Amino acid sequence: MEAVSAHRPGWLTDARIASLRRWIKGSGKGTSTALAPFDALPTIAVPSCTADDVDAAADLARVAQRQWAALSFRARADVILRFHDLLVDRQDEVLDLIQWETGKARVHAWQEVLLLGTVARHYARHGHTYIADRPVRPAVPIATRVTEVRVPKGVVGIISPWNYPLYLGVADLIPALLAANTAVSKADEQTPLTLLWARALLAEAGLPEHVWQVVTGDGPAIGAAVVDASDYVCFTGSTATGRLVAEHAARRLIGVSLELGGKNPLIVRADADLDLAARGTVEAAFANSGQMCIHIERVIVHGKVYDAFAEALLAATSGLRLGQGLGFGYDVGPLASQSQLDKVSSHVRDAVAKGAAVLAGGRPRPDISPYSYQPTVLADVTGDMDVCLGETFGPVVSLHRVDGDEAAIAEANRGRHGLSASIFSTDTAAAEAMARRIRAGAVNVNDGAGLAIATVEAPMGGRGDSGLGRRHGAEGIRRFTDAQTVAVSRLGPLGPPPGRPIESFVALGNRQLKLLRRLRIR
Repeated sequence: MEAVSAHRPGWLTDARIASLRRWIKGSGKGTSTALAPFDALPTIAVPSCTADDVDAAADLARVAQRQWAALSFRARADVILRFHDLLVDRQDEVLDLIQWETGKARVHAWQEVLLLGTVARHYARHGHTYIADRPVRPAVPIATRVTEVRVPKGVVGIISPWNYPLYLGVADLIPALLAANTAVSKADEQTPLTLLWARALLAEAGLPEHVWQVVTGDGPAIGAAVVDASDYVCFTGSTATGRLVAEHAARRLIGVSLELGGKNPLIVRADADLDLAARGTVEAAFANSGQMCIHIERVIVHGKVYDAFAEALLAATSGLRLGQGLGFGYDVGPLASQSQLDKVSSHVRDAVAKGAAVLAGGRPRPDISPYSYQPTVLADVTGDMDVCLGETFGPVVSLHRVDGDEAAIAEANRGRHGLSASIFSTDTAAAEAMARRIRAGAVNVNDGAGLAIATVEAPMGGRGDSGLGRRHGAEGIRRFTDAQTVAVSRLGPLGPPPGRPIESFVALGNRQLKLLRRLRIR
């Protein structure tokens, strides 16, 4: 009999597992099983869906969309608000699942609950203001009326990653549902149980059965099927896969939003509070073991404070507690998989072989768990190293010395990524001026990474190779709609009445243009 992970949450009984599996729209012709990062042993097998399964799920969602869209925004929002309350009350269950499937420290699992709860309440309370009908000044005042309305895309395909399975799996879903769409979600192979738990919770909150469909299995095998079956695609993942999704969607002439990779910089100006900057760097570089798209991988430090900052950073790094298990007793958990450990180890070995200095960490910790890796600080990183501009996606940060703000901005803008950035400075006005010159979808001042993404009224997304589109804010819900213009004339068709000279109609139009110019109306 195959060994199974000993860290399975006690509440996850066979009956609960069966209740989660029922939400998978799969034929059951095969299964896949992830390995728990705590002990590299299997978690729970789930069906491997096929392209036909995806098509069937999308067909059900398309039928359900008509009834879902017929409800008022308030009725849809009530479902989301009930989900919010259940999430808060039952968070211990999903924290266990997130930790078991990803290995992250519990505080970082809790951050997913915090972010998702904030998104749910914001869009349920305020989403209608972003997509409400908007009167538009008509071509012919008084005699005509024009309104811009937002209509749902239809079926939204959501492909979400393993690193934040609850937040990234559901935070995009909520505005899509509130905008009157239905959805088909592909759960990542590493973390299907977390998404299925959320699906069951939404059902308990009153979401109709076919409004949100979940499929599981191999990404390349069914990811393309999700794109083929959807009217809009929301993808979060690597830049390489994002390009494939965009190309596939372009052939169908459907829209996409893509949050992709990053190589995010943090600038320490000469006037920065170094203890604050060191704390912000540690939080942004090593949270979730560095496995988040907005985490800091490059720290760009003014030469006048480089040595003092490095000392402060090493002191802050040395205080981190590595560990594993279900609970709040440690700061940094293991990486999520062997492939993640291999990539992190490869980047560090390559850097050291080419002359980089390891100031802290730099090696795996198999004594803690199979995939644990020490929080690592590198110096003397050069452009020929993989770690320089290639996304590591692990607990590794490199220090870069510069001689001023201009050099810092130039270093921050190296490469083609542009997701998130940070500046530490006691002169916030100067830092804000610098922020406008950095190619990034968000720039945090005196915060490592979290402030911008936690502000759900502000859009969050990437530039360059870091993606297209935005989550959060107005764009976060409008992307799931199309703008439609409804123009109403009280006098019939525009144009000269039958039998009247064209010249008189043209003269009337010219008089209108001259009047508008004189009145400075347009």
